[in-house]
Amino acid sequence: MRKLIYGMNLSLDGYIAAPGDDIGWSVPSDELFQFWSDQLQATDLTLYGRKLWQTMSSYWPTGDQQPNATPAEIEFARRWREMSKVVFSSKIHKVDWNTRLVTGDAVAEITRLKAEDGGPMDIGGATLAGAAMRAGLIDEYVLATTPVLVGGGTPFFTALDSWVNLNLVETRTLPGGVILTRYATRR
Repeated sequence: MRKLIYGMNLSLDGYIAAPGDDIGWSVPSDELFQFWSDQLQATDLTLYGRKLWQTMSSYWPTGDQQPNATPAEIEFARRWREMSKVVFSSKIHKVDWNTRLVTGDAVAEITRLKAEDGGPMDIGGATLAGAAMRAGLIDEYVLATTPVLVGGGTPFFTALDSWVNLNLVETRTLPGGVILTRYATRR
C-alpha cells in the first residue's frame, strides 16, 4: 500500500494562497526549495487538483530554460517533467508532461492508487487534498509555515467531519523564520 503525503507552503494563519490566489508571500529560501525538490525526488506519483496543476504546468515544463534558473531549479524542472502525475479535473481536457487526466470520482481513484504497490504519492491542491482528508486517505502532512498573516484565501486544511489525530515526525527551522513540520496520521 502506498503512502499519501499532503504538503505545501502556508501562511501562519493557515492559508496556501491569499485572496485572489496570491502566492507572492510564499517565495521559498534555497533550503526550503531543496527540501521540496528532495520530496519530489522521493515521490513515485504526484496527484494534482486543477488549480495547482495550472500553476505548476505554466512554469515547470520550461523552468530550467529561464535565464536566471538556479542549478536547483534546473534539477527540479527536470524531475517534475519526468515524474508520473495525475490531474483530477472535469474542466481540463488535455494534460502533458507524463501526466494522466482523471475526470471521475477522485476519492475512488485515490483509494485505488493507494492500494497499489509503489512508492509514496504526494497530493496537492486544497480542494483535492480536502476530499482525500475527509475520506481519511492522507498518511502524512508536511507544513512549511511562513511567518506572514494573509487574512484569508485558500486554507490548507478543510472542514472535517471528525478529528484526525497526528504524531509529530519532524520539526525544523529554515531561513526566513519558516518552520517545517511533518505529522503522521495516527491510525
